Amino acid sequence: MHHNFTEQRLYGTLLRAICLCLAVLVTACSEDEGETYRARTVERLYNLGVDALQREDYKNAVVSFDEVERQHPYSVWATKAQLMSAYASYKRDDYDEAIVGLDRFIELHPGNPDVAYAYYLKGLSYYEQISDVGRDQKMTELALSALRDVMRRYPDTKYGRDARAKLDLVNDHLAGKEMAVGRYYQQRREFLAAINRFRSVLQNYQTTTHVPEALLRLTESYLSLGITDEAQMAAAVLGHNFPGSKWYADSYALLEQRNLQPVQKQSSWLSWMWDWAN
Repeated sequence: MHHNFTEQRLYGTLLRAICLCLAVLVTACSEDEGETYRARTVERLYNLGVDALQREDYKNAVVSFDEVERQHPYSVWATKAQLMSAYASYKRDDYDEAIVGLDRFIELHPGNPDVAYAYYLKGLSYYEQISDVGRDQKMTELALSALRDVMRRYPDTKYGRDARAKLDLVNDHLAGKEMAVGRYYQQRREFLAAINRFRSVLQNYQTTTHVPEALLRLTESYLSLGITDEAQMAAAVLGHNFPGSKWYADSYALLEQRNLQPVQKQSSWLSWMWDWAN
């Protein structure tokens, strides 16, 4: 009986100790949550976000700007914070989150003075994800579309001008992808498929650095198929536009081996390019 009484006393003491620990833990958690989520003025929250940006602490910048909208959704600062949160996500390379935030900003505030920047930042978010030409170019195409959208909407702004400059690189990537696929087909002796890729470079990416090589590859592919007229025309266009290039020297040598010369032929589909070059 004494043994049972002692066990009960020990059990009671242990139970009180557990309750005390739980009370302390709950209080500590409440204090931590209060520290993180306590109400702050809109100015304080916004300035915390700006300070975090300046420290390059982009994760906490996003948290602070999101808190502006959560705690003060109807303030002018909430609108600014939406854009700043997307910018902070962009800076921390979280491009998907940035694009989601920018699309939301554009949808909710189409007449806002900063909407031009939102479109531009969306374009950059795709642009920064452009991969090498050996990989799928979906992101490159999305960047192309977004940057063109900026140019169309805001052609005379600094955003439109910068978008136009970046389009050159985007187009070069897409042309490079076409060339890589064309060379692959050419190596497999699937010359018609290769010609379609090289032709696409000439028709869709005329201002890129890949045009001279595309003309040489066309010369090679047409000669492999025995279509000498088109081979001569491709070499002629190449010589007219890039007379001092190694690509023309190689194409000329290929024709010479077969006692052929570069010749302009108006019946060729390439004649349009000859006119364009003039």
